[in-house]
Amino acid sequence: MTCFRRGLMAACLLFSTQAALAGQPVMPIKGDLIGHMATMKTRYEDTFADIGTRNSIGYLELVHANPGVDPWLPGDGTQITLPEQHILPDAPRKGIVINLAEFRLYYYTGNGVQTFPVGVGTEQNPSPLTKAKVTMRLESPAWYPPTSVRQEYQEKGETLPRMIPPGPENPLGPYALKLSADGYLIHGTNKKFGIGMQVSHGCIRMYNDDISQLVFEVPKGTPVQFVRQPVKVGMSGNEVWLEIHRPKEELDKATKDQLWQDVMQKMDKLLDAHPGIEFQRHAVELAVDQADGVPRLVGEQVRQMAQIHDKEPDSKPSL
Repeated sequence: MTCFRRGLMAACLLFSTQAALAGQPVMPIKGDLIGHMATMKTRYEDTFADIGTRNSIGYLELVHANPGVDPWLPGDGTQITLPEQHILPDAPRKGIVINLAEFRLYYYTGNGVQTFPVGVGTEQNPSPLTKAKVTMRLESPAWYPPTSVRQEYQEKGETLPRMIPPGPENPLGPYALKLSADGYLIHGTNKKFGIGMQVSHGCIRMYNDDISQLVFEVPKGTPVQFVRQPVKVGMSGNEVWLEIHRPKEELDKATKDQLWQDVMQKMDKLLDAHPGIEFQRHAVELAVDQADGVPRLVGEQVRQMAQIHDKEPDSKPSL
């Protein structure tokens, strides 16, 4: 979904706090790993877009977690992996954190964290790596397309109105959160397809059910941080978990080499914080080779600090 670059989308400002709608649960934070992997069997009419909408999972998340399955015709009774387990991003656990590399938003509350799939900006119109705050909640927003977007339509021989009112043709969906980053929103959509992909002109697009829940839970002034972390490493108890997202559909050698460098840096940082970790090289290699966004157990902390006090400070175990 596109965002506006200037002009405020007129809408009804939500002055009252309404009860949160049933939707994504608040998960307690115990370590760095949240959620659980799940499976389901498809119905004959299912597509990955349908499954994603029903389960609040992004399109590419499903594609990468289910290699070899046709996303448009998976077939009746096909077992599908639902990637509902995630390592929390390496960022302050406060307010909203959006990891552009995995197309996912995390909202931290006093009781834990909620997570939602999102659509983000394209390579030509990327979402910003910035810090912002929620400044306004909008209901039934009207869309004022910026000049750049209207020009894109003109180049395709189409005319885009200066204002699109609320309704089924409005690409902002039923609700939006306006951010202090000029021209950027977190909003719904009038399209079934695109959540969990690079689809917008920079704004953050959500399933309508998800934004309908989130908009009533996030107060004005909530901090919002954008990060890009294709590699995430975390601890769950004494276990080490690794989650890798490939930036494009194909994993070429240059991208794989870059992911390896990122993995090594994250592993070194984890070792500094948790001495005594032993990694399983084969598991790490598999995670990099697949780069499918599925968290994998790749090691464990087998010795505590007291047991390794005499260890040489530069003798980190290698992969």
